Amino acid sequence: MDFNGRKYRLTIIVPVNNEEENLPRLATELFNYLKIAVVPTQVLFVNDGSTDNSEALIASICKNNNSFNYISLRTNGGLSTALKAGFDIIETELTGYIDADLQTLPRDFNILLKHIDSNDLVMGFRQKRKDAFLKYLSSILANKFRRIFTRDGINDTGCPLKIIKTDFAKQLPLFKGMHRFLPALIQLQKGRVMQVPIEHYPRVFGKSHFNLPNRVLGTFIDCFIFLWIKKRFITYDISNSNTKPE
Repeated sequence: MDFNGRKYRLTIIVPVNNEEENLPRLATELFNYLKIAVVPTQVLFVNDGSTDNSEALIASICKNNNSFNYISLRTNGGLSTALKAGFDIIETELTGYIDADLQTLPRDFNILLKHIDSNDLVMGFRQKRKDAFLKYLSSILANKFRRIFTRDGINDTGCPLKIIKTDFAKQLPLFKGMHRFLPALIQLQKGRVMQVPIEHYPRVFGKSHFNLPNRVLGTFIDCFIFLWIKKRFITYDISNSNTKPE
């Protein structure tokens, strides 16, 4: 696996949990995107403890394309764990993230890439959401809770299409629900965050792993964790040094 950045500039993390029906279409969309990507790009699937045939399908997909790689987590740890596992091993300059359900499409990474040089996190803002009513309602409520607590100015932190500078990603504090606070956590590092409108599509196969209780109640609880981290988060700027490069 080539995660050292010599060949690629962007690595796209794709967390997967029981998405066997979506994987063939997902692989096609990602393969087609690599041909039009505006920077050299590779893909990292993170199999998050799937109990269906997802791991076997991922292994087959990666076997046939050198720009596709994967890791498998022994047990299901959730989205934040899958993202952190990817952040920990990626060494390309940029890290992307997209969900396996294809409600956002890889081709829109090119829209985000237009703005990444002047920002540290660029994320999508889903236009004309194509979600079921309860999922849409829970997302709206969760976003309102989060904006009140974080004051990050982000309308759609749950959008599953993001590009982040890897140096910032590697410094993110790990906790359950971390993925909901990526913009605010980047801002804690004095990073710049931008959101741009993208298209949103209905889920074709499978079902969402989120529901009203875990999205709204989970976000409410995680907001207090974020406030604790914000109060104790360590940042510093070195004003002078006599250290010499090796």
